[in-house]
Amino acid sequence: MALNSRISHYDLELRTKPSTGRLAARARLTVVATSVDAVVELDLRGLRVERVLVDGRPARWSHRGAKLRIRGPFLVDTPFSVEIRYGGRPEPVHTRYWGDVGWDELTDGVIVASQPVGAPSWFPCDDRVGAKATYRIAVTVPLAYTVVANGVLSSRLTSGSTTTWTYEAGEPMSPYLATVQIGHYERVLLSSGQILAATRRRLTDAQYDFGRQNRIMRLFTDLFGPYPFAEYAVVVTDDDLEVPVEAQGLSIFGANHVDGTRAHERLVAHELAHQWFGNSVGLADWRHIWLNEGFAAYAEWLWSERSGGPSSTALATRSREVLAGLPQNLRIGDPSAREMFDDRLYRRGALTLHTLRTQLGDSPFFALLRQWTDTYRHATATTDDFVALAERHADRSLRGFFDAWLFETALP
Repeated sequence: MALNSRISHYDLELRTKPSTGRLAARARLTVVATSVDAVVELDLRGLRVERVLVDGRPARWSHRGAKLRIRGPFLVDTPFSVEIRYGGRPEPVHTRYWGDVGWDELTDGVIVASQPVGAPSWFPCDDRVGAKATYRIAVTVPLAYTVVANGVLSSRLTSGSTTTWTYEAGEPMSPYLATVQIGHYERVLLSSGQILAATRRRLTDAQYDFGRQNRIMRLFTDLFGPYPFAEYAVVVTDDDLEVPVEAQGLSIFGANHVDGTRAHERLVAHELAHQWFGNSVGLADWRHIWLNEGFAAYAEWLWSERSGGPSSTALATRSREVLAGLPQNLRIGDPSAREMFDDRLYRRGALTLHTLRTQLGDSPFFALLRQWTDTYRHATATTDDFVALAERHADRSLRGFFDAWLFETALP
């Protein structure tokens, strides 16, 4: 984390060849210090720092373990630039509970899936979930490759045997949501503002499987409020993935999630919903993760009932039966690190929201969701923030309801 300082913008320039796996990079950070003796402390793992400049001048710095510390003196309350030259061969961060996260190699390309702590595998950052900033990401790769990253493609410049793809993300973003996808992708328009990137052999199936995404977008815009970003991109890798992965303004699916039959359409809805719940409305801390996953899981149910599938009530009944047969030892409002991505948290979070909907009624419930996404748009929030807003729409205390659903282990 940054000590007595904060980062408002990341400007990243990356050069890589998938055939070698090596990365040469420059990160230019816009920083504001709140004290003259502040320490800019950044997370960077497994890569070699070559040079650090502050406002163009050599700075005092140390890089031990996964911490890069840059010392002042700095100007106070005045933006200054920190430039870091670094490189090496990025590897994913190995975690105890969540597997390998961050920059990883595909059979022929690169995938970045950083949730929750993988961002330091490829750029120096303040790797806290609530530390949002804007981004510019420029990636230079051999001509045969396509790059997809967060934001809007602002330029694509070819020079000799390489192309530089530059993306601008003007909405604040948590480091774990920053991403770069590199592969032999065809980049096509699904509909206005919606991009699909897939290899040629996956493209036809992918266009069919994501063919109703625009309908899902219209439904979620109606229920949750305006889509919070300039564009939405979907990347389909040629490799299988255990689960799809959300990033800000885009989602990544594996080859195993695309079959030309829409068998995984609930996942299309789930990942799209994260653009409101988790990406625009971010978490102040990871213990509030049910606000991401419970909402995205419930969005699957909402799409099901609006598209001719089982109703939310039927899916809630089914989920309750499943949860009742599983161990009752999880507090979804304050899970441990091991439990953050437990399927029970997703199901019980969705069930909590459905039960709240039945208590409030549809009109107040969806008004609550729209106000939630509007009030905390491009910001961070907590469970207490949601409870307080829900109580305003209910016009009564809901503390007992939320305590039972979020902070007791037994299923209400």
